[in-house]
Amino acid sequence: MSQSSTERIVADLRAWIAAAPPGARVPSNRALMHEFGAGPVTVQKAMRQLIALGLVESRPGIGTFVRATRAVRPADYGWQTAALGAPPSRTAALSATHRQVAPDAIALHSGYPARELLPERAVRQALARAARTDAAMTRSPAAGVPELRAWFANELAAAAPAGVAHAAPRDALITAGSQGGLSSIFRALVGAGRPMLIESPSYWGAMLAAEQAGVVLVPVPTGPAGPDPAAVERAFAETGARAFYAQPNFANPTGASWPVETGRAVLETVRRHGAFLVEDDWAHDLGIDAGVRPLAALDDDGHVIYLRSLTKNVSPALRVAVVIARGPARDRIVADRAAEAMYVSGVVQAAALDVVTQPGWAAHLRSLGGQLRARRDLLVQSLREHAPEVHVEAVPAGGLNLWARLPDGTDVDGLVRDAEARGLAIAPGREWFPAEPSGPFVRLNYSGAEPERFPEAARILARSLAATTSA
Repeated sequence: MSQSSTERIVADLRAWIAAAPPGARVPSNRALMHEFGAGPVTVQKAMRQLIALGLVESRPGIGTFVRATRAVRPADYGWQTAALGAPPSRTAALSATHRQVAPDAIALHSGYPARELLPERAVRQALARAARTDAAMTRSPAAGVPELRAWFANELAAAAPAGVAHAAPRDALITAGSQGGLSSIFRALVGAGRPMLIESPSYWGAMLAAEQAGVVLVPVPTGPAGPDPAAVERAFAETGARAFYAQPNFANPTGASWPVETGRAVLETVRRHGAFLVEDDWAHDLGIDAGVRPLAALDDDGHVIYLRSLTKNVSPALRVAVVIARGPARDRIVADRAAEAMYVSGVVQAAALDVVTQPGWAAHLRSLGGQLRARRDLLVQSLREHAPEVHVEAVPAGGLNLWARLPDGTDVDGLVRDAEARGLAIAPGREWFPAEPSGPFVRLNYSGAEPERFPEAARILARSLAATTSA
Protein backbone atom coordinates (compact mmCIF):
# COMPACT_ATOMS: atom_id res chain seq x y z
CA MET A 1 0.00 0.00 0.00
CA SER A 2 2.73 2.44 -0.91
CA GLN A 3 0.59 4.41 -3.37
CA SER A 4 -0.71 7.51 -1.60
CA SER A 5 -3.16 8.95 -4.16
CA THR A 6 -6.62 9.94 -3.03
CA GLU A 7 -8.16 7.64 -5.64
CA ARG A 8 -6.31 4.59 -4.32
CA ILE A 9 -7.33 5.31 -0.72
CA VAL A 10 -10.98 5.78 -1.74
CA ALA A 11 -10.96 2.58 -3.78
CA ASP A 12 -9.42 0.48 -1.01
CA LEU A 13 -11.71 1.92 1.68
CA ARG A 14 -14.79 1.31 -0.50
CA ALA A 15 -13.80 -2.35 -0.72
CA TRP A 16 -13.29 -2.46 3.06
CA ILE A 17 -16.65 -0.69 3.69
CA ALA A 18 -18.47 -3.17 1.44
CA ALA A 19 -17.38 -6.03 3.72
CA ALA A 20 -17.78 -4.16 7.01
CA PRO A 21 -21.00 -4.22 9.07
CA PRO A 22 -23.04 -0.99 9.41
CA GLY A 23 -21.75 1.15 12.26
CA ALA A 24 -18.20 -0.20 12.06
CA ARG A 25 -15.60 2.36 13.01
CA VAL A 26 -13.41 3.52 10.15
CA PRO A 27 -9.68 3.63 10.98
CA SER A 28 -8.56 7.05 12.17
CA ASN A 29 -6.88 9.50 9.83
CA ARG A 30 -3.61 8.90 11.63
CA ALA A 31 -3.90 5.15 11.06
CA LEU A 32 -4.76 5.67 7.39
CA MET A 33 -1.80 8.00 6.94
CA HIS A 34 0.49 5.30 8.34
CA GLU A 35 -1.08 2.46 6.33
CA PHE A 36 -1.09 4.27 2.97
CA GLY A 37 2.02 6.35 3.49
CA ALA A 38 -0.10 9.42 2.72
CA GLY A 39 -0.14 12.96 4.00
CA PRO A 40 -3.02 14.43 6.05
CA VAL A 41 -4.42 16.45 3.15
CA THR A 42 -4.67 13.38 0.91
CA VAL A 43 -6.43 11.35 3.60
CA GLN A 44 -8.83 14.19 4.38
CA LYS A 45 -9.73 14.47 0.69
CA ALA A 46 -10.45 10.73 0.57
CA MET A 47 -12.68 10.91 3.63
CA ARG A 48 -14.62 13.86 2.20
CA GLN A 49 -15.27 11.85 -0.96
CA LEU A 50 -16.55 8.88 1.04
CA ILE A 51 -18.83 11.15 3.07
CA ALA A 52 -20.15 12.77 -0.11
CA LEU A 53 -20.89 9.29 -1.51
CA GLY A 54 -22.93 8.52 1.61
CA LEU A 55 -20.74 5.56 2.55
CA VAL A 56 -19.52 6.86 5.90
CA GLU A 57 -20.63 9.43 8.46
CA SER A 58 -18.52 11.57 10.72
CA ARG A 59 -19.51 12.02 14.37
CA PRO A 60 -17.52 14.96 15.77
CA GLY A 61 -15.50 14.03 18.83
CA ILE A 62 -16.22 10.30 18.39
CA GLY A 63 -14.99 9.13 14.98
CA THR A 64 -16.06 8.08 11.50
CA PHE A 65 -18.38 5.11 10.98
CA VAL A 66 -19.78 3.01 8.14
CA ARG A 67 -23.27 4.22 7.35
CA ALA A 68 -26.18 1.83 7.47
CA THR A 69 -27.72 1.34 4.04
CA ARG A 70 -31.43 0.98 3.54
CA ALA A 71 -32.90 -1.23 0.88
CA VAL A 72 -35.11 0.94 -1.31
CA ARG A 73 -37.62 -0.19 -3.86
CA PRO A 74 -37.11 0.97 -7.46
CA ALA A 75 -38.96 4.18 -8.16
CA ASP A 76 -41.90 3.94 -10.55
CA TYR A 77 -42.17 6.96 -12.81
CA GLY A 78 -44.64 5.38 -15.18
CA TRP A 79 -47.38 7.86 -14.23
CA GLN A 80 -45.33 10.67 -15.79
CA THR A 81 -45.75 9.17 -19.26
CA ALA A 82 -49.42 10.10 -19.32
CA ALA A 83 -48.89 13.43 -17.56
CA LEU A 84 -46.17 14.62 -19.95
CA GLY A 85 -47.46 13.24 -23.25
CA ALA A 86 -45.29 12.90 -26.34
CA PRO A 87 -42.06 14.95 -26.21
CA PRO A 88 -41.40 17.76 -28.70
CA SER A 89 -39.07 16.55 -31.43
CA ARG A 90 -36.05 18.76 -30.73
CA THR A 91 -36.39 18.91 -26.95
CA ALA A 92 -36.57 15.15 -26.51
CA ALA A 93 -32.82 14.83 -26.02
CA LEU A 94 -29.64 16.86 -25.76
CA SER A 95 -27.74 17.71 -28.89
CA ALA A 96 -25.05 15.26 -29.94
CA THR A 97 -22.58 18.12 -29.42
CA HIS A 98 -23.28 17.93 -25.67
CA ARG A 99 -22.70 14.23 -25.17
CA GLN A 100 -19.95 12.99 -22.89
CA VAL A 101 -17.28 10.83 -24.50
CA ALA A 102 -14.48 8.64 -23.21
CA PRO A 103 -11.54 10.62 -21.79
CA ASP A 104 -9.15 9.25 -24.41
CA ALA A 105 -11.48 9.84 -27.38
CA ILE A 106 -10.69 12.34 -30.12
CA ALA A 107 -13.47 14.89 -29.63
CA LEU A 108 -14.47 16.62 -32.87
CA HIS A 109 -18.16 16.84 -31.91
CA SER A 110 -18.12 19.73 -29.45
CA GLY A 111 -19.09 23.31 -30.25
CA TYR A 112 -16.47 24.90 -27.98
CA PRO A 113 -12.76 25.62 -28.39
CA ALA A 114 -10.12 23.85 -26.34
CA ARG A 115 -9.10 25.38 -23.04
CA GLU A 116 -5.63 26.28 -24.28
CA LEU A 117 -7.17 28.60 -26.90
CA LEU A 118 -8.87 30.75 -24.25
CA PRO A 119 -7.39 33.59 -22.16
CA GLU A 120 -7.47 31.55 -18.95
CA ARG A 121 -5.16 33.72 -16.89
CA ALA A 122 -7.05 36.90 -17.81
CA VAL A 123 -10.38 35.24 -16.99
CA ARG A 124 -9.22 34.04 -13.56
CA GLN A 125 -7.79 37.44 -12.70
CA ALA A 126 -10.93 39.22 -13.91
CA LEU A 127 -13.18 37.00 -11.81
CA ALA A 128 -11.05 37.63 -8.73
CA ARG A 129 -11.20 41.38 -9.26
CA ALA A 130 -14.95 41.33 -9.94
CA ALA A 131 -15.58 39.39 -6.72
CA ARG A 132 -14.02 42.23 -4.75
CA THR A 133 -16.36 44.87 -6.18
CA ASP A 134 -19.94 45.82 -5.30
CA ALA A 135 -21.07 43.60 -8.18
CA ALA A 136 -20.63 40.63 -5.85
CA MET A 137 -23.41 41.83 -3.57
CA THR A 138 -25.81 43.87 -5.72
CA ARG A 139 -28.19 43.19 -8.57
CA SER A 140 -27.42 44.61 -11.97
CA PRO A 141 -29.91 46.57 -14.12
CA ALA A 142 -32.34 44.46 -16.14
CA ALA A 143 -30.72 45.57 -19.41
CA GLY A 144 -27.20 44.98 -18.13
CA VAL A 145 -24.22 46.87 -16.73
CA PRO A 146 -23.98 50.23 -18.56
CA GLU A 147 -20.24 49.91 -19.22
CA LEU A 148 -20.58 46.52 -20.89
CA ARG A 149 -23.54 47.68 -22.96
CA ALA A 150 -21.49 50.66 -24.11
CA TRP A 151 -18.56 48.41 -25.06
CA PHE A 152 -20.74 46.20 -27.26
CA ALA A 153 -22.47 49.20 -28.85
CA ASN A 154 -19.14 50.88 -29.60
CA GLU A 155 -17.80 47.68 -31.15
CA LEU A 156 -20.72 47.64 -33.59
CA ALA A 157 -20.55 51.39 -34.19
CA ALA A 158 -16.89 51.07 -35.18
CA ALA A 159 -17.95 48.91 -38.15
CA ALA A 160 -20.60 51.38 -39.37
CA PRO A 161 -19.76 53.34 -42.55
CA ALA A 162 -19.95 57.10 -42.61
CA GLY A 163 -23.48 58.43 -42.76
CA VAL A 164 -25.12 55.47 -41.00
CA ALA A 165 -26.54 56.24 -37.57
CA HIS A 166 -24.89 53.71 -35.29
CA ALA A 167 -26.34 51.89 -32.30
CA ALA A 168 -26.25 53.56 -28.88
CA PRO A 169 -25.56 51.91 -25.50
CA ARG A 170 -29.27 52.17 -24.70
CA ASP A 171 -30.00 49.83 -27.62
CA ALA A 172 -27.93 47.02 -26.06
CA LEU A 173 -29.32 44.32 -23.79
CA ILE A 174 -26.99 41.92 -21.96
CA THR A 175 -28.14 38.29 -21.80
CA ALA A 176 -26.75 35.15 -20.16
CA GLY A 177 -25.48 33.64 -23.39
CA SER A 178 -27.04 33.83 -26.83
CA GLN A 179 -29.61 31.08 -26.29
CA GLY A 180 -31.73 33.17 -23.92
CA GLY A 181 -31.45 36.10 -26.29
CA LEU A 182 -32.73 34.03 -29.20
CA SER A 183 -35.68 32.79 -27.15
CA SER A 184 -36.71 36.33 -26.23
CA ILE A 185 -36.27 37.63 -29.77
CA PHE A 186 -38.44 34.87 -31.22
CA ARG A 187 -41.15 35.24 -28.58
CA ALA A 188 -41.22 39.03 -28.61
CA LEU A 189 -40.88 39.72 -32.34
CA VAL A 190 -42.30 36.67 -34.10
CA GLY A 191 -44.69 34.88 -31.76
CA ALA A 192 -46.22 31.43 -31.50
CA GLY A 193 -47.77 30.03 -34.65
CA ARG A 194 -46.14 32.59 -36.94
CA PRO A 195 -43.54 31.87 -39.66
CA MET A 196 -39.86 32.80 -39.55
CA LEU A 197 -37.32 32.23 -42.30
CA ILE A 198 -34.14 30.36 -41.42
CA GLU A 199 -31.15 29.18 -43.41
CA SER A 200 -30.95 25.45 -44.06
CA PRO A 201 -28.70 24.17 -42.62
CA SER A 202 -28.47 26.49 -39.62
CA TYR A 203 -27.63 26.57 -35.92
CA TRP A 204 -29.53 23.84 -34.06
CA GLY A 205 -29.84 26.02 -30.93
CA ALA A 206 -31.81 28.62 -32.88
CA MET A 207 -34.18 25.90 -34.09
CA LEU A 208 -34.60 24.69 -30.52
CA ALA A 209 -35.38 28.23 -29.30
CA ALA A 210 -37.86 28.72 -32.12
CA GLU A 211 -39.62 25.45 -31.35
CA GLN A 212 -39.93 26.34 -27.68
CA ALA A 213 -41.40 29.71 -28.69
CA GLY A 214 -43.91 28.00 -30.99
CA VAL A 215 -42.45 29.67 -34.09
CA VAL A 216 -43.01 27.98 -37.46
CA LEU A 217 -39.70 27.64 -39.32
CA VAL A 218 -39.50 28.21 -43.08
CA PRO A 219 -36.23 26.76 -44.47
CA VAL A 220 -34.29 28.74 -47.08
CA PRO A 221 -31.48 26.78 -48.77
CA THR A 222 -27.99 28.14 -48.17
CA GLY A 223 -24.54 27.27 -49.46
CA PRO A 224 -20.90 28.36 -49.21
CA ALA A 225 -21.89 31.89 -50.30
CA GLY A 226 -25.05 32.09 -48.23
CA PRO A 227 -28.65 32.01 -49.49
CA ASP A 228 -29.88 33.15 -52.88
CA PRO A 229 -31.43 36.60 -52.30
CA ALA A 230 -34.14 35.71 -54.81
CA ALA A 231 -35.08 32.68 -52.70
CA VAL A 232 -35.29 34.90 -49.61
CA GLU A 233 -37.55 37.30 -51.51
CA ARG A 234 -39.87 34.45 -52.57
CA ALA A 235 -40.02 33.01 -49.07
CA PHE A 236 -41.05 36.37 -47.57
CA ALA A 237 -43.65 36.90 -50.28
CA GLU A 238 -45.15 33.42 -49.99
CA THR A 239 -45.24 33.13 -46.20
CA GLY A 240 -45.69 36.66 -44.89
CA ALA A 241 -42.89 35.97 -42.40
CA ARG A 242 -41.86 38.83 -40.17
CA ALA A 243 -38.27 37.73 -39.50
CA PHE A 244 -35.28 35.91 -41.00
CA TYR A 245 -32.72 34.27 -38.67
CA ALA A 246 -29.25 34.03 -40.23
CA GLN A 247 -25.52 33.84 -39.53
CA PRO A 248 -23.92 35.90 -42.32
CA ASN A 249 -20.37 35.42 -41.01
CA PHE A 250 -18.72 31.99 -40.48
CA ALA A 251 -22.08 30.25 -40.18
CA ASN A 252 -22.52 27.29 -37.87
CA PRO A 253 -22.26 24.58 -39.19
CA THR A 254 -21.17 25.35 -42.75
CA GLY A 255 -18.59 28.08 -42.10
CA ALA A 256 -20.11 30.11 -44.95
CA SER A 257 -19.76 33.89 -45.14
CA TRP A 258 -22.10 35.99 -47.24
CA PRO A 259 -20.57 38.19 -49.94
CA VAL A 260 -21.18 41.91 -49.51
CA GLU A 261 -23.70 41.91 -52.35
CA THR A 262 -25.74 39.09 -50.78
CA GLY A 263 -25.88 40.87 -47.44
CA ARG A 264 -27.04 44.14 -48.96
CA ALA A 265 -29.65 42.39 -51.13
CA VAL A 266 -31.08 40.44 -48.18
CA LEU A 267 -31.17 43.59 -46.05
CA GLU A 268 -33.10 45.42 -48.78
CA THR A 269 -35.54 42.52 -49.03
CA VAL A 270 -36.11 42.62 -45.27
CA ARG A 271 -36.81 46.35 -45.49
CA ARG A 272 -39.26 45.98 -48.36
CA HIS A 273 -41.27 43.42 -46.41
CA GLY A 274 -41.24 45.40 -43.17
CA ALA A 275 -39.51 42.51 -41.42
CA PHE A 276 -36.56 41.85 -39.12
CA LEU A 277 -33.22 40.23 -39.85
CA VAL A 278 -31.97 38.42 -36.75
CA GLU A 279 -28.20 38.51 -37.28
CA ASP A 280 -26.37 35.99 -35.08
CA ASP A 281 -22.74 37.12 -35.04
CA TRP A 282 -21.65 34.13 -32.95
CA ALA A 283 -18.10 33.98 -34.36
CA HIS A 284 -17.31 37.71 -34.39
CA ASP A 285 -13.83 37.20 -32.92
CA LEU A 286 -13.08 33.87 -34.59
CA GLY A 287 -11.86 35.13 -37.96
CA ILE A 288 -8.96 33.34 -39.63
CA ASP A 289 -8.55 34.55 -43.21
CA ALA A 290 -11.13 37.33 -43.06
CA GLY A 291 -12.75 39.69 -40.61
CA VAL A 292 -16.42 40.14 -39.82
CA ARG A 293 -18.73 42.64 -41.53
CA PRO A 294 -21.91 42.83 -39.41
CA LEU A 295 -24.98 43.73 -41.45
CA ALA A 296 -26.26 45.51 -38.35
CA ALA A 297 -23.59 48.15 -38.99
CA LEU A 298 -25.44 49.08 -42.20
CA ASP A 299 -28.81 49.37 -40.51
CA ASP A 300 -30.07 52.64 -39.08
CA ASP A 301 -33.82 52.03 -39.06
CA GLY A 302 -34.16 49.06 -36.70
CA HIS A 303 -34.60 46.19 -39.16
CA VAL A 304 -31.58 44.22 -37.91
CA ILE A 305 -31.65 42.56 -34.49
CA TYR A 306 -28.00 41.89 -33.67
CA LEU A 307 -26.74 39.11 -31.40
CA ARG A 308 -23.13 38.61 -30.32
CA SER A 309 -21.69 36.27 -27.66
CA LEU A 310 -18.40 36.12 -25.75
CA THR A 311 -18.81 32.49 -24.71
CA LYS A 312 -16.67 30.97 -27.46
CA ASN A 313 -13.71 33.34 -27.25
CA VAL A 314 -13.54 34.30 -23.55
CA SER A 315 -14.79 31.31 -21.54
CA PRO A 316 -17.79 28.95 -21.51
CA ALA A 317 -18.07 29.85 -17.81
CA LEU A 318 -18.71 33.51 -18.65
CA ARG A 319 -21.99 33.20 -20.50
CA VAL A 320 -22.39 36.78 -21.66
CA ALA A 321 -24.00 37.96 -24.88
CA VAL A 322 -25.65 41.09 -26.20
CA VAL A 323 -28.80 41.78 -28.18
CA ILE A 324 -28.76 45.14 -29.97
CA ALA A 325 -32.17 46.31 -31.16
CA ARG A 326 -33.86 49.67 -31.65
CA GLY A 327 -37.25 51.15 -31.06
CA PRO A 328 -40.25 49.24 -29.69
CA ALA A 329 -38.60 45.95 -30.70
CA ARG A 330 -35.87 46.59 -28.15
CA ASP A 331 -38.40 47.36 -25.42
CA ARG A 332 -40.31 44.15 -26.08
CA ILE A 333 -37.16 42.04 -25.94
CA VAL A 334 -36.05 43.68 -22.69
CA ALA A 335 -39.47 43.03 -21.14
CA ASP A 336 -39.36 39.37 -22.18
CA ARG A 337 -35.86 38.85 -20.78
CA ALA A 338 -36.76 40.52 -17.49
CA ALA A 339 -39.81 38.28 -17.14
CA GLU A 340 -37.74 35.12 -17.71
CA ALA A 341 -34.38 35.82 -16.06
CA MET A 342 -34.71 39.19 -14.24
CA TYR A 343 -31.05 40.13 -14.83
CA VAL A 344 -27.59 38.74 -15.56
CA SER A 345 -25.07 38.33 -12.73
CA GLY A 346 -23.14 41.55 -12.26
CA VAL A 347 -20.00 39.59 -11.34
CA VAL A 348 -20.06 37.75 -14.66
CA GLN A 349 -20.64 40.98 -16.58
CA ALA A 350 -17.85 42.78 -14.74
CA ALA A 351 -15.41 39.93 -15.38
CA ALA A 352 -16.28 39.76 -19.08
CA LEU A 353 -15.82 43.52 -19.48
CA ASP A 354 -12.51 43.30 -17.62
CA VAL A 355 -11.18 40.65 -20.01
CA VAL A 356 -12.14 42.39 -23.28
CA THR A 357 -10.80 45.77 -22.17
CA GLN A 358 -7.39 44.51 -21.06
CA PRO A 359 -4.39 45.71 -23.15
CA GLY A 360 -3.64 42.10 -24.08
CA TRP A 361 -7.07 41.36 -25.57
CA ALA A 362 -6.15 42.33 -29.15
CA ALA A 363 -2.97 40.24 -28.94
CA HIS A 364 -5.01 37.27 -27.70
CA LEU A 365 -7.36 37.54 -30.69
CA ARG A 366 -4.43 37.65 -33.13
CA SER A 367 -2.93 34.58 -31.51
CA LEU A 368 -6.29 32.81 -31.54
CA GLY A 369 -6.71 33.39 -35.27
CA GLY A 370 -3.29 31.89 -35.96
CA GLN A 371 -3.93 28.85 -33.84
CA LEU A 372 -7.32 28.26 -35.44
CA ARG A 373 -5.72 28.50 -38.90
CA ALA A 374 -3.12 25.85 -38.04
CA ARG A 375 -5.75 23.49 -36.64
CA ARG A 376 -8.18 24.03 -39.51
CA ASP A 377 -5.52 23.43 -42.14
CA LEU A 378 -4.24 20.32 -40.37
CA LEU A 379 -7.71 18.79 -40.23
CA VAL A 380 -8.43 19.65 -43.88
CA GLN A 381 -5.12 18.11 -44.96
CA SER A 382 -5.71 15.03 -42.80
CA LEU A 383 -9.09 14.43 -44.42
CA ARG A 384 -7.69 14.86 -47.91
CA GLU A 385 -4.89 12.42 -47.22
CA HIS A 386 -6.61 9.75 -45.13
CA ALA A 387 -10.35 10.13 -45.83
CA PRO A 388 -10.74 11.46 -49.39
CA GLU A 389 -14.36 10.24 -49.51
CA VAL A 390 -15.22 12.90 -46.92
CA HIS A 391 -15.73 16.07 -48.96
CA VAL A 392 -15.32 19.59 -47.57
CA GLU A 393 -16.81 21.83 -50.25
CA ALA A 394 -15.52 25.11 -48.84
CA VAL A 395 -12.76 25.74 -46.31
CA PRO A 396 -14.19 28.34 -43.89
CA ALA A 397 -12.46 31.68 -43.43
CA GLY A 398 -13.33 31.65 -39.73
CA GLY A 399 -15.30 29.92 -37.03
CA LEU A 400 -14.63 26.56 -35.44
CA ASN A 401 -16.00 23.88 -37.77
CA LEU A 402 -15.72 21.99 -41.03
CA TRP A 403 -18.96 20.92 -42.73
CA ALA A 404 -18.25 17.61 -44.42
CA ARG A 405 -20.38 15.80 -47.00
CA LEU A 406 -20.32 12.00 -46.93
CA PRO A 407 -21.00 9.68 -49.88
CA ASP A 408 -24.69 9.40 -50.81
CA GLY A 409 -26.45 6.62 -48.99
CA THR A 410 -24.19 6.78 -45.92
CA ASP A 411 -25.88 5.71 -42.70
CA VAL A 412 -24.77 8.77 -40.72
CA ASP A 413 -26.03 7.53 -37.35
CA GLY A 414 -24.32 4.19 -37.88
CA LEU A 415 -21.13 5.98 -38.90
CA VAL A 416 -21.21 8.13 -35.75
CA ARG A 417 -21.68 5.07 -33.52
CA ASP A 418 -18.92 3.12 -35.25
CA ALA A 419 -16.51 6.04 -35.07
CA GLU A 420 -17.17 6.55 -31.37
CA ALA A 421 -16.55 2.87 -30.71
CA ARG A 422 -13.14 3.36 -32.40
CA GLY A 423 -12.37 6.45 -30.29
CA LEU A 424 -13.62 9.34 -32.45
CA ALA A 425 -16.58 11.57 -31.53
CA ILE A 426 -18.27 13.48 -34.37
CA ALA A 427 -21.61 15.25 -34.71
CA PRO A 428 -24.24 14.03 -37.20
CA GLY A 429 -25.38 16.75 -39.58
CA ARG A 430 -29.15 16.23 -39.29
CA GLU A 431 -29.35 18.44 -36.18
CA TRP A 432 -28.60 21.52 -38.28
CA PHE A 433 -31.49 21.07 -40.73
CA PRO A 434 -34.91 22.60 -39.95
CA ALA A 435 -36.48 20.03 -42.30
CA GLU A 436 -35.17 16.84 -43.92
CA PRO A 437 -31.36 16.85 -44.45
CA SER A 438 -30.30 17.61 -48.01
CA GLY A 439 -27.66 14.91 -47.79
CA PRO A 440 -25.42 12.97 -45.39
CA PHE A 441 -23.24 15.42 -43.45
CA VAL A 442 -21.14 15.55 -40.31
CA ARG A 443 -19.75 18.59 -38.49
CA LEU A 444 -16.12 18.43 -37.36
CA ASN A 445 -14.77 20.90 -34.81
CA TYR A 446 -11.13 21.74 -35.48
CA SER A 447 -10.73 23.86 -32.33
CA GLY A 448 -10.75 21.00 -29.84
CA ALA A 449 -7.91 19.53 -27.84
CA GLU A 450 -5.05 17.42 -29.23
CA PRO A 451 -4.86 18.63 -32.84
CA GLU A 452 -1.86 16.35 -33.31
CA ARG A 453 -4.39 13.49 -33.40
CA PHE A 454 -6.25 14.88 -36.44
CA PRO A 455 -4.53 12.44 -38.84
CA GLU A 456 -5.59 9.58 -36.57
CA ALA A 457 -9.14 10.99 -36.53
CA ALA A 458 -9.24 11.04 -40.33
CA ARG A 459 -8.06 7.43 -40.50
CA ILE A 460 -10.75 6.34 -38.02
CA LEU A 461 -13.38 8.21 -40.02
CA ALA A 462 -12.27 6.44 -43.20
CA ARG A 463 -12.41 3.02 -41.51
CA SER A 464 -15.86 3.72 -40.03
CA LEU A 465 -17.11 4.91 -43.40
CA ALA A 466 -15.86 1.74 -45.04
CA ALA A 467 -17.37 -0.42 -42.29
CA THR A 468 -20.83 1.16 -42.39
CA THR A 469 -20.91 1.29 -46.19
CA SER A 470 -20.01 -2.39 -46.55
CA ALA A 471 -22.59 -3.30 -43.89
